[in-house]
Amino acid sequence: MKSLKLPHTLHSSHGGKTLIPFPNRKLALSTGLFTRTITLFSPSILPCGHCDLKEARRMQFSMSSTSASIQPMNEELIGDKSKDLPVSGDSIRRRFLSFYASRGHKVLPSASLVPDDPTVLLTIAGMLQFKPIFLGKVPRQVPRATTAQRCIRTNDVENVGRTARHHTFFEMLGNFSFGDYFKKEAINWAWELSTIEFGLPANRLWISVYENDDEAFKIWHDEVGVPTERIKRMGEDDNFWTSGVTGPCGPCSEIYYDFHPERGILDTDLGDDTRFIEFYNLVFMQYNKKGDGSLEPLKQRNIDTGLGLERVARILQKVSSNYETDLIYPIIEKTSELANVLYALADDHIKMNLKIIGDHLRAIVYLISDGVFPSNIGRGYVVRRLIRRAVRTGRLLGIKGDGRGNLEGAFLPVIAEKVIELSTHIDVDVKDRSPRILEELKREELRFVQTLERGEKLLDEMLVDALSRAKENGTAPCLSGKDAFLLYDTYGFPVEITKEVAEERGASIDMNGFDIEMENQRRQSQAAHSAVKLDVGNGADLAENVADTEFLGYNSLYAKAVVESLLVNGSPVIQVSEGSNVEVLLNKTPFYAESGGQIGDNGFLYFNDGENQQKAVVEIKDVQKYFGNIYVHKGTIREGVLEVGREVEAAVDPKLRQRAKVHHTATHLLQAALKKVVGQETSQAGSLVAFDRLRFDFNFPRPLLDSELVEIEGLINSWIGASTILQTKVMLLADAKKAGAIAMFGEKYGEQVRVVEVPGVSMELCGGTHVSNTSEIRGFKIISEQGIASGIRRIEAVAGEAFIEYVNARDYHMKNLCTTLKVKAEDVTTRVENLLEELRMARNEVSTLRVKAAEYKASIIASNAFPVGASNKIRQVSASMLRWSRVLVECMDDTDADSLRSAAEYLVDALQDPAAVVLGSCPGEGKVSLVAAFTPGVVDLGIQAGKFIGPIAKLCGGGGGGRPNFAQAGGRKPENLSSALEKARSELVTILTEKAS
Repeated sequence: MKSLKLPHTLHSSHGGKTLIPFPNRKLALSTGLFTRTITLFSPSILPCGHCDLKEARRMQFSMSSTSASIQPMNEELIGDKSKDLPVSGDSIRRRFLSFYASRGHKVLPSASLVPDDPTVLLTIAGMLQFKPIFLGKVPRQVPRATTAQRCIRTNDVENVGRTARHHTFFEMLGNFSFGDYFKKEAINWAWELSTIEFGLPANRLWISVYENDDEAFKIWHDEVGVPTERIKRMGEDDNFWTSGVTGPCGPCSEIYYDFHPERGILDTDLGDDTRFIEFYNLVFMQYNKKGDGSLEPLKQRNIDTGLGLERVARILQKVSSNYETDLIYPIIEKTSELANVLYALADDHIKMNLKIIGDHLRAIVYLISDGVFPSNIGRGYVVRRLIRRAVRTGRLLGIKGDGRGNLEGAFLPVIAEKVIELSTHIDVDVKDRSPRILEELKREELRFVQTLERGEKLLDEMLVDALSRAKENGTAPCLSGKDAFLLYDTYGFPVEITKEVAEERGASIDMNGFDIEMENQRRQSQAAHSAVKLDVGNGADLAENVADTEFLGYNSLYAKAVVESLLVNGSPVIQVSEGSNVEVLLNKTPFYAESGGQIGDNGFLYFNDGENQQKAVVEIKDVQKYFGNIYVHKGTIREGVLEVGREVEAAVDPKLRQRAKVHHTATHLLQAALKKVVGQETSQAGSLVAFDRLRFDFNFPRPLLDSELVEIEGLINSWIGASTILQTKVMLLADAKKAGAIAMFGEKYGEQVRVVEVPGVSMELCGGTHVSNTSEIRGFKIISEQGIASGIRRIEAVAGEAFIEYVNARDYHMKNLCTTLKVKAEDVTTRVENLLEELRMARNEVSTLRVKAAEYKASIIASNAFPVGASNKIRQVSASMLRWSRVLVECMDDTDADSLRSAAEYLVDALQDPAAVVLGSCPGEGKVSLVAAFTPGVVDLGIQAGKFIGPIAKLCGGGGGGRPNFAQAGGRKPENLSSALEKARSELVTILTEKAS
């Protein structure tokens, strides 16, 4: 391989910083089944001597194709040394961040996959955490930043495993400028990173620019030196970014890698996946799109870039797809081991299934680590869908059991262990959360497997029917929306899986019908999810014109403040009069705004009317925080008129604040007690700190035992009694984590954080209000413990004044109970148990009497049975004469369902074989009960009670079924019972007559 000598320093390109060149060298890269020895190509882009960077770049493109070619890989069966590779995925991430850090960028951590932005379900791009800055809603904290952001996208999940580049989970490396540098720097650095830092051959790189972006075109051509034939102008759909119908927007420029330069430059299509891969996208945010569609220059121009880690790893590691990089392939290798297949020898279909599991397990592990647990709504549904898709794919691969001898075990946790092993440089918290992740995966997989076989069998029957009907009618086979919803709702099949299976069999799904069924279900049960939205017409302007609110509430419940702005129905106003609801923005406040699970303070705003008399102006019922750190006080004008610019006296309700403080500190003690009693792996999954109670959601796979709840209460009350003084301090986030502070669920932290510590018990990152001494809590009592989702438990409890109120209320009710039962408190349980036993015996006696009454009625109506036909299939052993089938169809008034059943059993015995009995009743308002009982002789004729009773019950607005000889059904239209029984009578006569002939 030819190469040029790289100078030791290059001041013109690195501002005096020394460049460390890559010499030609051979490195071992593991791809799992064998280890490849690859020759890293030399950058081969800089001439020797002291020529400038522009000349060096020109020479990048003038070199012969021979010197810039990628050498073929030599494959040898040698040991795995991939962890030490400079070209590993981890090293690419590290080198990217270091590259931009050396150019003044602040390295920031990846945001959670659960974004703060309520408009998106999951973090889908590296820029998402900076969206408020780009939109002008919050001020920038640094002028430029760089991140390695974990992302999730499931909009094209059907392409996962089918293409070389589609993923649900991926890492986006990005550099960002917030009104600092712009196109020139962004383009030059992107090129420098690609060709010098990563050593990509310049003649393999193509550029796309927006069709009207002459500025970017000139930079790429005149400064960087990219030939015009390798710069493609593309339209708005491909190369113009917008944040919405209106708002910040701008042109894009992308860098593509060419896998097949030998195909030439004529008629090239950058969208050709077999030749090109886009790996670096630069967004130049320079315009504001107005309502009429026109563009105006932004006051602050921004840069937003994204480099796909998996894509660059594929290029540098010289493998055929992203899946074969060291970021994903070890997961595929583990899956291959469980499936007992060799990836290198597998056909394309098996490889696709292996890739699906390799991809999905990464997404699943990081989602669960970030607190997203399987459910049927929102983010939880994304996780559940991916888990179930992975389970079904594993079954298609023939994976049985956990690969460790347990054929009934779960295999996803085994593969997830490999994902967790690879997580060290992606998210350090994943390993700490691994017990919770693995337990959740195991539980969800085993639960799904229980219904999977039944669901698969039912789906197969549905598809056979759909294909059969389509063949008979000459139409395209289609599975009904109702059937697809049944599979989703009853058997846990995500509709996407049903769609995939149907397409494999050549059928489609009526998605409109499915959506109608889903909407009907939503109307019947409201999802426990809500999002708070501040509808401010000029939100960006408001954030620009109103400074952050100074919070004084840690040290004071009273403050004088100035009204900075007033909002009515989301719109700014100058003054507000008595009786109006209003949102008040102050320059400073003692009111705590809702965050960290703690609700906002209540209280009043006062002002002096000029006569030295205080008047209540606004009763504050809620306080929210928006646009970074602007406090919005929501309330009602009780007296007078409030104006912008007026000085007010802000006073927090001290009793309610104390209640909130007590419950917040008690929440910290509860989390500490849970970790001590049930295990350190438990962690917070949500909380509510209210005035009347606290609520704490946590990850745990089972209900807590009564003994555990008693122990938790005892621990907390002992800590309360210890009268421990709390300590609060502000420190760097990294230092707080090193000290062992626990982060609160769903909270986003800056570099400096507030740490609340109960010495020897608890240390948490928390911005909430707390008591100064644990003795202020007075007492703690758990009210309830229950499951709210798969693997999520909820404890509700009371403390402080709410605890006293709860105890007093319980004492009041207990005294009344003792008076009513005429026993002492300690004898209440025994007395209630005795009463329940007496009630049970009385109910049994009543039930027995009802059955006897029903059987008596049955004995009377037995004479109403009539013969139908003569069956030549049923003969008496003692005689050759034919026998008639006896039929009895009757209404038994208001007989209850159990008694109706007993009556039917009595009648089939009394009438003897062959006999068919159908009974109906109206046991209550709007209720119908039906029962069908057939003797063996009738069943032998091919008439089944379970199938017969269903259509009859439908006439009464219900349904049902059962065994061939006995079935029950119900309905809700008593007015149709008479006609339904008549229908049953006529059908039995017709069927028995036909069968007997």
